[in-house]
Amino acid sequence: MSNHPVAGAGLGLRRALLGPLRSHASETQADPAVDFWEVAPENWINVGGRLGRTFRSYTEKYPFVCHGLSLSIGGPSPLDETFLKRLKAFLDQHQIRSYSDHLSYCSDDGHLYDLMPIPFTEEAVEYVAARIRRTQDILDRRIAIENVSYYAAPGKEMDEITFINEVIDRADCDLLLDLNNIYVNSVNHRYDAGEFLAALPGERVTYCHVAGHYNEAEDLIVDTHGAEIIAPVWDLYRQARELWGPLPALVERDFNFPPIAELLDEVETIRSIQRQAPKRNERGEPAVQASA
Repeated sequence: MSNHPVAGAGLGLRRALLGPLRSHASETQADPAVDFWEVAPENWINVGGRLGRTFRSYTEKYPFVCHGLSLSIGGPSPLDETFLKRLKAFLDQHQIRSYSDHLSYCSDDGHLYDLMPIPFTEEAVEYVAARIRRTQDILDRRIAIENVSYYAAPGKEMDEITFINEVIDRADCDLLLDLNNIYVNSVNHRYDAGEFLAALPGERVTYCHVAGHYNEAEDLIVDTHGAEIIAPVWDLYRQARELWGPLPALVERDFNFPPIAELLDEVETIRSIQRQAPKRNERGEPAVQASA
C-alpha cells in the first residue's frame, strides 16, 4: 500500500501568492498546473472572512497537506495539547491529507522563532519518539517529521542519519523528506549527500520538499527557501526517484517570490523527473540502490 497521501507535483501556498495566482488564472483562463498544495496550519487556523473563504475555495478543489511550524517536538516544555486539539479540528475540517512538522524544537517558555537542533543522543531519541507517539494519539493520525538543516550539533553522541532513523523507527511515524536540507547539511557538515539519502527509510517517505538556499560562504549554506532550486538539489530528487520511484514532491518558497510562471516551471521540473524511467544496469537491475 502506498505511503503517499498525495501524488504528482505541488507548491507551498503562501498568502503573498494568492493575488498573483488569481491574476495568473485570469490571464491564462486556467487553474495553475499544481497537483497539491501545502500550508502551515498555524497561518490558517481560525482565519475567517474573505481570506478564509479563499482558502476554503482551494481546499475544496485541491488535495492539501500541512507542514507545521510550532509543534516543537524536541522542546523541553510539555506538548501544547490545546493547540493539537485545535489542529485536529482544522485537519478534519479541510480534509488535509497529511500533517508534518520539523525534527527540531522552537519553543520553551515562549517561541524562539527559529528551528533549534535536537542533540543527537539516545536520551533525545526516546524523548522525541514518545512525544511523536503522543501527538499521533491526539491527532488520531500518523504524522511525518522532516529532516532539518542545522548549524551546530551540541552534545552529539551519534550521527545525524542514525538519529533520524532511530526516531522514525521508535515513534512509528513517517518522514517528510527535505532534499534541500540534505544538500545544505552535506556542505556544512562535510558528508556525502547521496549516501545520506540512500540510508533513509524510503518506505516511510510521504512526499519531498525541494527548495533554494543562500550561499554565505564556500563552506557555509543557509537554508532560506528564498531562491531558485539549484542543480545539486534536483540531482538528489533524481536519485530519490531512482531509489523509490516517482515520489510526490513540492516546491517550497517562503519569500522573494519570482513571477508565478517561474514557480510553475519548477513544479513542472518535478513532473519531468517523475516521468523519467529508472536507470538499469546490464542485468536489468536498478542502477541505484538504497543502503541496507
